[in-house]
This record gives sequence, structure tokens and C-alpha cells, in this order.
Amino acid sequence: MARNVLGSLLALIGAAAAVWSPFRAWYDGRLGRYYEVGELFTGPGVTDARAELFLSLFLPFLGAALVVLAGVVFRSRPAVALAGLVVLGLTVLWMVRVGQALGELAVRGDGSGLGWGVVGALGGGLLILLGALVMAGRPTRSTAPAAQPPPPPSDAAETRTWDRPPDPPSPG
Repeated sequence: MARNVLGSLLALIGAAAAVWSPFRAWYDGRLGRYYEVGELFTGPGVTDARAELFLSLFLPFLGAALVVLAGVVFRSRPAVALAGLVVLGLTVLWMVRVGQALGELAVRGDGSGLGWGVVGALGGGLLILLGALVMAGRPTRSTAPAAQPPPPPSDAAETRTWDRPPDPPSPG
């Protein structure tokens, strides 16, 4: 019980961090909600175009948070883990695509470069995965038949008491 509560809490905190991350700066002050998800999978990659909210990174992170919520309600560790992998996968893919588009991916001392949005997405994805690991999940049903007690003796004449020797046969 305690494992499910702790795992659920970690997963829900991670989902909240992932959903909040597109509203924070991701790279050079640009918010994550301005990066279109489709750009991560196309040839040119990440551009300077601003995406609509539900075409941005917000949509898959919101979807992952809903999967986490369903996984917590139904105590499904695989669903929670899948949501964490989606968040981490999209964040890493975004990092690769931005690195390709700009020729670099850096964290600078002046506050430019990678921002807190990326940290929130990576941390949220890791918390979701940690929550899935901590959760005990559903109780499993045993497929083996339950042990049954031995049947009672069918005839009293067949039972013997072994503390005395058997009676000798009668002549007759």
C-alpha cells in the first residue's frame, strides 16, 4: 500500500513537472510551447516558427500526464513507465534536433542556452519512471490451484491404529 502511494505521488509530481515545462524557457529564452512537435520528426528540424499551443510540446506532455493519471488510478506500472519514456524520449529528441539546427547545444553561465523547461521535462520524465519503479502495481492472481486438504477416509474399517499389533486371524 505504501509503495503504491509513494510511487503514485512521485509519478504525479513528475507529470505535473512535464506539463509545466513547456511554459518555461527551453533554449535561449524561447518557451517550449513555441516548438512544434512535428518539427522534431521532419527533415529541416526545429525552426524559428512559433507553434500553436496544442501543436507544441505541450500536447504530448499533456497526453503523457493523462496516461500517468490513468496508470495511477488503475495501478498500472507499464502505463506509468510508458508515459515517462514518452516524456524523456521527446525531450532528448528535441535536444538532438536543436543541436542539429543550431550546430551546438550548450549551457552558458550568462543564463542563455538550455533553460529550466528542459530541466523540468527531464526531471519530470525521470520522476515518472521512478514512480513506476516504486509502485507495487496490481496484486497478481495466482494461476496455480490452491492446495486442498486430503480427503477424509471413506470407510472406518480400512483405518488402522498402529499403536497395537493387528489381531491374528480367527480359526474358523
